[in-house]
Amino acid sequence: MSARTLRITLLVLAVVGLAIASYLTYVHYAGIKPACTAGESCTKVQTSVYSKLAGVPVALIGLLGYIAILSSLLLPEGENARLATMAFTLIGFGFSAYLTYRELFSIHAICEWCASSAGIMTVMMCLSVWRFLRGAAGTSGAGVGAALAPEGAGHEPSAPLGSPS
Repeated sequence: MSARTLRITLLVLAVVGLAIASYLTYVHYAGIKPACTAGESCTKVQTSVYSKLAGVPVALIGLLGYIAILSSLLLPEGENARLATMAFTLIGFGFSAYLTYRELFSIHAICEWCASSAGIMTVMMCLSVWRFLRGAAGTSGAGVGAALAPEGAGHEPSAPLGSPS
């Protein structure tokens, strides 16, 4: 996958995640029931004690997280921008994993919207780590992987082995 395709894929996923988090934030503040095909599972999750962290709705935290990820993806391409995207998605993945744990083992209900966001965040985390590790162009050999490779690794020798130089 080219660096451009990878970045566009991350941008699309961030926009979809932003839409989900926006909807859940709207549902929270409007005091309405979320659309849910799993009966009342979404409502049960959205109104649980775990739906807020220090009084702040987790949907709003997710919305802010997706805005941060989207912002980092819109920065000029560079190592710092890739690092920021990776850091934001790793934090988002950890937070989503915690909330999914709470859904499964504390609330005993699964919110489809939350699970979708967690799935998107998981894919984004994997892609952003890959994007960071492969470096600037992704094919130029520059980046963390190339910096850690032994000198001359992956290059043809200038003369055949055993021939006089």
